[in-house]
Amino acid sequence: MEDFLQIGVISSTHGIKGEVKVFPTTDDVNRFKKLKEVYLDTGKEKLTLHPESVKFFKQFVILKFKEFNNINEIEQYRNKSLLVDRVNAVKLRKDEYFIADLIGLKVMTDEEQQLGILKDVLQTGANDVYIVETEDGKEVLLPAIKECVLNVDVEAGEVLVHIMPGLLD
Repeated sequence: MEDFLQIGVISSTHGIKGEVKVFPTTDDVNRFKKLKEVYLDTGKEKLTLHPESVKFFKQFVILKFKEFNNINEIEQYRNKSLLVDRVNAVKLRKDEYFIADLIGLKVMTDEEQQLGILKDVLQTGANDVYIVETEDGKEVLLPAIKECVLNVDVEAGEVLVHIMPGLLD
């Protein structure tokens, strides 16, 4: 399991006083209001930052960090990820999982055959869709609904699925 979870990506600066526009990669953008600290992944290290103010503009979150006071200090971090540690992650309800924890899990059918490896999750309006890469390199799309996804066991590294008629056609 990942120790850090991405909650957003700095897309650009905002103004000249060190604010940034962040594209949120979390389901709940209001979580930014409650953040006490966040980690900036520079590619070489993780810098601990402390949000000073939070605003919302269209699909973006505008953040000001205590550590940066002008555009020149923060501009170099464009396109860098903002992370939280697992302790400060949003609490999940039953049958909810972080996408980062699902990627790489082995996908088994209820007929005890390995279908492949879960490579990604598409978030659609109705339900998520699991992208499974089979051993021969093909992609299978599985709807993340109770009729198809029977069990997820992150600790065991496995997802148990039922292949509904027509899914592999």
